[in-house]
Amino acid sequence: MAIEIFMPALSPTMEHGTLAKWLVKEGDTVESGDVIAEIETDKATMEVESIDEGTVAKIFVAEGSENVPVGQLIAMLAEEGEDVADVTASSAPKAAPAAAPATEAVEDKVAAPIVDALPTPVNGIITDAQTGDRIKASPLAKRIAKNEGLDLQAVTGSGPYGRIIKADVEAALKSGTAMSAPAATTAGTAAAQAAVAASEYGPLADNPYEEKKLSGMRKVIAKRLTESKTTVPHFYLTVECELDKLLAMRKEVNAGAPEGIKVSVNDFIIKAVALALKAVPAANVQFAGDKMYWYDRADISVAVAVDGGLVTPVVKGAESKGLGAIASEVKDMATRARDGKLMPEEMSGGTFSISNLGMFGIKEFSAVINPPQGAILAVGAGEQRAVVKDGELAVATVMNCTLSCDHRAIDGAVGAEFLKAFKGFIQNPLSMML
Repeated sequence: MAIEIFMPALSPTMEHGTLAKWLVKEGDTVESGDVIAEIETDKATMEVESIDEGTVAKIFVAEGSENVPVGQLIAMLAEEGEDVADVTASSAPKAAPAAAPATEAVEDKVAAPIVDALPTPVNGIITDAQTGDRIKASPLAKRIAKNEGLDLQAVTGSGPYGRIIKADVEAALKSGTAMSAPAATTAGTAAAQAAVAASEYGPLADNPYEEKKLSGMRKVIAKRLTESKTTVPHFYLTVECELDKLLAMRKEVNAGAPEGIKVSVNDFIIKAVALALKAVPAANVQFAGDKMYWYDRADISVAVAVDGGLVTPVVKGAESKGLGAIASEVKDMATRARDGKLMPEEMSGGTFSISNLGMFGIKEFSAVINPPQGAILAVGAGEQRAVVKDGELAVATVMNCTLSCDHRAIDGAVGAEFLKAFKGFIQNPLSMML
């Protein structure tokens, strides 16, 4: 009996995904555990393994297909001794309803992402003027109606359950009876129009270029951080921390650490941030409209650069973990993140973020808050600087750290109190052991 392969749910909240790449082709033999495809979610690209063995009889979803719903049939395997031709014949897709052209279903799937980005009448949703109910129309029908200025409220659908399809829109255009759709005026629609207009800019004519399609990860980064900078009122606080005691303690810790454990400066920073959040719980918060969430545990998101963007593995309960445990956990998650094997749930749920560019020699920068978190700490490089101690000039290793705060959730005094606590732990690292 043929084995069906469906679009997997790679996280509890996943509804759609991009089938980035097939690692097998029709006719290939696969064993249980073989990696057969790469699925791209909004957080990472994950490998999908076959749970059965057999021969790839039919691939239904081409690689590169976006917005593939979880649970959709994407391929079929023929079991040992089963005729591949029989499986292929029996798995042929059912014909489309007579009222709809056979090509419409395919065109709708291609058009759907475009339609989602386009403005729609009445606050972004096509509704019936009298009942307020959503008008049922295929994405392709919506797109054609929008491009032609057609009011779908005046169109009668002939598809299943009265759904308006391409043929209905074309008939309405031919008869000329439908009125123009009202112009959208909401801020959300204006933003969508601006996004569409921006996409109309072409490449420079006299400069050679290579066009690359945005990955799901890059799309999400663009969307979330644009939302953050345009809707979250950021303010910034910077503090200088001396590192000499911390560097000396790190040397001693690593000298006596078990084989395979190597504590980095960033591991100390994670621990110091977590302890500072426990000392100043008003900084471990999240704004949620008419309420605030105050978190008991310090779950620290650590920004890790990967091909095509960045991910944020979360060290949960960092305040209660030792430096060795934090070092091992961060190293493991960072390695799996770069290999595309980090699970989505390991990258979500943080209460505070750290972005460290010190290893690149960056002295100071301001990071964008990762919503819905309330703050992010941007860490610069430690460098030797002239400092004044007890009225005399001396040399110390100094690191600049800039805290970006959501002013809806964290006030300036709270941010300053958090940085004071953080600086205290960094400059007196033994206090982290108490």
